[in-house]
Amino acid sequence: MNIQEQLVKLFKDNGVADVGFACVNDGPFGEKSYAVSIVVKLSDAVIDEITDEPTHTYFHHYRTVNAFIDRVILQAGFLLEQNGYKYIPVGASQSINKDGWNYNGRYSHKKAASLAGLGGIGKNSLFLHKRFGARVRLGTLFTDCPFECEEKPYVSPCTECNLCVENCPSGAISGKLWQEGMKREEVFNPEKCSEYMKNKFKHIGRGAVCGICMKVCPYNKSEE
Repeated sequence: MNIQEQLVKLFKDNGVADVGFACVNDGPFGEKSYAVSIVVKLSDAVIDEITDEPTHTYFHHYRTVNAFIDRVILQAGFLLEQNGYKYIPVGASQSINKDGWNYNGRYSHKKAASLAGLGGIGKNSLFLHKRFGARVRLGTLFTDCPFECEEKPYVSPCTECNLCVENCPSGAISGKLWQEGMKREEVFNPEKCSEYMKNKFKHIGRGAVCGICMKVCPYNKSEE
């Protein structure tokens, strides 16, 4: 069993729903940075409880899944390092304040997952997994370990549906269909979303979660 197969086994044994690999030219190890992308399925029962506001249960679930992702990604890093490779994990839910803008991470989990062929980005700016739709969380790890990576053309998962636009209480979703090369802000305004959550949902998780656009997204709900 090679190192790539060992990583897949580690993730699947821990309950990760899907795993993909990609070679990127803008990663921390230069033009040959290899990304491991993992998908963790959220609880349908928890998401279904969301109405016009998030629930305390969803906030707890969100934090618990993020902690799980960070832990299992770290385990994968240990395995890589034991085999002589370097690794850099990307925080499951970490915002980096740069030049006064507090709505970016070190690297886009959605971009890594899309490059790995696991799904695409919806109008709601959420990653839509090819089987589980929007009801997922993502994890990313970079390494200098060379993986076998299959390049796949990007296919948008959205069609004519506008449920996320119509149901977003903050008005942060523009309704534009994301295409490669577009900036996130053309599709989704993270500041508008964040400020609404802080003002309206402070009584639930300090205004750090919402989940309405995820709850209403119909993409692949027939797979549930």
